[in-house]
Amino acid sequence: MKQSNIFIAIAAAVILQSCSTTYLDSPTRETYPQKLFRWSSSKQQADSITFVRIAHATTLISIGNKNILTDPWFSEKSGYYHGEPLAFSQAKLPKLAMVIVSHNHYDHFDIETFKTYPDKNVPFVVPVGMAGEVKAAGFTNVQEIDPWQEVVIDGIKVTACPGKHKVKENTFMIEAGGRVVYFGGDTELIPELIEIKNRFPEIDLAILSVNGLMIRPMFNKQVVMSATQAAKLCSTIKPKVAVPIHYNFTGGKFHDKFILKYNGDAKQFVDSVRVKAPHTKTFILETGDVLTIN
Repeated sequence: MKQSNIFIAIAAAVILQSCSTTYLDSPTRETYPQKLFRWSSSKQQADSITFVRIAHATTLISIGNKNILTDPWFSEKSGYYHGEPLAFSQAKLPKLAMVIVSHNHYDHFDIETFKTYPDKNVPFVVPVGMAGEVKAAGFTNVQEIDPWQEVVIDGIKVTACPGKHKVKENTFMIEAGGRVVYFGGDTELIPELIEIKNRFPEIDLAILSVNGLMIRPMFNKQVVMSATQAAKLCSTIKPKVAVPIHYNFTGGKFHDKFILKYNGDAKQFVDSVRVKAPHTKTFILETGDVLTIN
């Protein structure tokens, strides 16, 4: 079969699967929290950071008493599986000060599920071009920003940083209570990220995708940082603490055999950071584990 025909056959199979897609509740941990981890920094006067990996790139960052949710994804459908239980269901989220979305892909922007969140005035910070879908879901407080633009909401300063993926993507720096947290979405490693070290010389926590996702029909085009690339980024931006995310995702048997390929996991990230960025402390968190940075 010619290569073009192979692509057509794969595309047809994906379309057929998507036509019968149904949204499913995701399994959750029976207990939360799972394990507690603590790390002490030199910032004695700053607010503490409490970090929970809910699943994939969905995380809960609490700085002082302000809760920030990243990339909400609380359901599953054909071709999109967390590969791990959620820390807790969407219904058990605390009151949120903000929702940050890196890009418009279902596994990072599950707006059909999240539209049931009761506080329709919760602030969203999203890349330019996404506000319409957020507002269509009933949310009224949406800020769109491009890289190096910033917004301050309720004492939380969010700066969009560069990102690159299959669609328009931002990564984000979050500043509040004397703390600085970098959320890397699922960007590729791109030269523009070097500028982060100049603008943010002191980062308390970096949250980085590590699975090196590749698209097989696009000649194994890589669209997410690998574990070793994420470690290289740590050597550049020098966060005090780094946590890997986005490494248990699976597309299911069909997608993983014909569509997707992965090149990185949490352990590879930790091992690589130990060599490339020994100044950074790493933690592998199961979903539902809690890391506190004092």
